[in-house]
Amino acid sequence: MLRITEQHGPDQIRLKLEGNLAGPWVAELEEAWRAARRDPAGRAVALDVTAVGYVDEAGKYLLALIRASGTRVMASGTAMTDLVQTITNDWPLGKT
Repeated sequence: MLRITEQHGPDQIRLKLEGNLAGPWVAELEEAWRAARRDPAGRAVALDVTAVGYVDEAGKYLLALIRASGTRVMASGTAMTDLVQTITNDWPLGKT
């Protein structure tokens, strides 16, 4: 299960994820992210994966695509920080 919470600020929309990014929840995140990017105010989108416990291969791929699009991906804790660092190294910005 994955909970996606939208937090609207003056300069950005933050999508906070809680749970596991796997299976059908990958498509749910993609839909929420695409909707947030269509913000009429043109605010930036940020993705907070701090409270994510597990990410399957499809989820990793989606996170890489999201980050490569310019969306900021925030993490803390060893596992998620390592995952974001791996995605950063494997999918540098401007190389999509």
